Amino acid sequence: MKRWGIAIAALLVVAVLGLIAVPLMLDRNSLRSAIEAQIRSATGLDLVVNGNVEVSVFPGSFVAFNDIGLRSSDAPDALMLKAQRLTTNLQFVPLLLQRFKIADVVLTRPQIEVVRTADGGSNWNSFLAGLPRVLKPGAEDKVSFSEVRLEDGELNYQDETGRVSAGTISKINLSLAWPAISRTFAATGAFEWRGERIEGNVSFNDFFALLSGERSGLRLRLAGDPIKLVFDGTVVNRSNLMMEGIVTADSSSLRDALRWAGMEPPGRGGLGVFALKARANIVGPSVSLTNVNIELDKNVAEGVITFNGTGRQTLQATLAAGKVDLTPYLSALRLLANGARDWNRQLFDLGGSLPVDIDMRLSAAKVAIGGSALGRTALGVNLRSGALAISIGEAQVYGGIATGSFVVARADEDADVKAQLQFADVNLQACASDLFGVRRITGRGNLSFALEAKGSSPFGLAQSLNGTATLVGHEGAITGFNVEQLLKRLERRPLSGGGNFRSGQTPFDTLAMKLRFSEGIATAEDIRIEGPTARITMTGTASVPAREFDLRGVAGLITSARGGDGFDLPFVVQGPWDDPLVFPDPESLIRRSPASAPLLDSVKDRKTRDAVRSVLERFTGSKAEPATESAPPDGEAPAAPEAKTN
Repeated sequence: MKRWGIAIAALLVVAVLGLIAVPLMLDRNSLRSAIEAQIRSATGLDLVVNGNVEVSVFPGSFVAFNDIGLRSSDAPDALMLKAQRLTTNLQFVPLLLQRFKIADVVLTRPQIEVVRTADGGSNWNSFLAGLPRVLKPGAEDKVSFSEVRLEDGELNYQDETGRVSAGTISKINLSLAWPAISRTFAATGAFEWRGERIEGNVSFNDFFALLSGERSGLRLRLAGDPIKLVFDGTVVNRSNLMMEGIVTADSSSLRDALRWAGMEPPGRGGLGVFALKARANIVGPSVSLTNVNIELDKNVAEGVITFNGTGRQTLQATLAAGKVDLTPYLSALRLLANGARDWNRQLFDLGGSLPVDIDMRLSAAKVAIGGSALGRTALGVNLRSGALAISIGEAQVYGGIATGSFVVARADEDADVKAQLQFADVNLQACASDLFGVRRITGRGNLSFALEAKGSSPFGLAQSLNGTATLVGHEGAITGFNVEQLLKRLERRPLSGGGNFRSGQTPFDTLAMKLRFSEGIATAEDIRIEGPTARITMTGTASVPAREFDLRGVAGLITSARGGDGFDLPFVVQGPWDDPLVFPDPESLIRRSPASAPLLDSVKDRKTRDAVRSVLERFTGSKAEPATESAPPDGEAPAAPEAKTN
């Protein structure tokens, strides 16, 4: 045992002396040349060393180059990569035999420059072109190191084609499993882009086949707060990069994800929780998604989506859904203020715009917009250069069918709005209430309008409203007053007064209305209401900004079975849309009263005027202003007051 102990101790001493002697016997120039040659063989790039070189054998065997760069022989003046330090860990056993083989490589604080040229090439083309030769199975000069690590790196990207905006990826910590032995290539790590930390990994099951223009399996995963993305399929790199497989993506806020990607989404509402799963076919900058299952703001749809990144970027989609809730996207467009008596004066948010044109076709069995529910709906949405156009092929709404178009474009700081809509056989009460805030009409009918306006707020749009509107209704009623009852009472007692003229309803068989809008003022060109016992005609105006009526009309009783004319009464409608005042013309009532009509034709002295005023006060329930006495004609003396009679 003693002899064995002495032998083992001797071997240890020899080993220690050998470890100490190895660095002394190393030819540093040969070592450096060998390392540089292996790096050149593995990458096709030349190593440029500006700092000192450190060599260590024990306890760790490595060669470290400080302040280095990598450059292509095609462009010796442009460094493709710079690093504070490049450390090559060496295989220990070959080192003892004066053979220098790299085990793995560590790049500390590397700065990678990637430039995509206008012809679609890259400053890394020479590197990519040389990899197939190096990684070819059975190659004599095949490199042996199997891992490259990047610590606290940075990648600067420039795109001369203009398809992708320039950007910087920072704080890169990445481990590359270099395919020295197997065909597999994998990268795992994390990086920071636009203030968000993203973790990810990518793997190719046959990296050599990919570099040779053949098909390889690909799995990609990226995960961060803005978005999570997974692709599982195949990839081939020929004239264009082509990928085919299953893609899934999800985000807690699509709006935040778009901002993170450099796109400012329009509006303020919606674009929240997002999820997508589809079969993807990618050819260069173009993407085709089939078997799409997409969820956005709890709306679920299926269909196809295509994206064309050539020239002006375009996104096209054809989707079908069971139920769609559009409320989140229209919540910011609140037309009325909280009091519902005035238009909202909050300025539109016109700052956001997408650098992508969107052309989408959507069909849904049910659509919800706030408190309104639509049935089967087919519509198209087109967003081009900041202008939004919505075309309604068909929408089951208010118990009828709606068709038309709605266009919103930006004009400096204003929104330029144009709408052409037709509603066929709809519930007039629900339609008029939702569109105009008018709740005093029932029945069914057809409504069509062509309107345009420009403004920075809903109130501004109301002030500049121009266009036309027509309404034809049937089998309904005007609520707020009963014309038949009122006319019959006033026919018997014209000066009964003090009655309630704002209750009940007036049924109609037909209703016809034609309006013309000019700078926010609606002029009634033709309003006719015909019922079984009464008919009404009206003219006048309505202020859209003030939401007030100023109308005058004539209501008449139909007394005979053949529709003969009966008692006619002029009346006035004034006040807010949702609660207007309706009252008859006082002078007409006075003329119809046998007791009061002579007052209008009597002598125009003060006593007579006071009597007339007393009648008016009795009818209207308010005190009239005293009239100013007219001056007598020139040369005439004022009339003497009459003596009072008992």
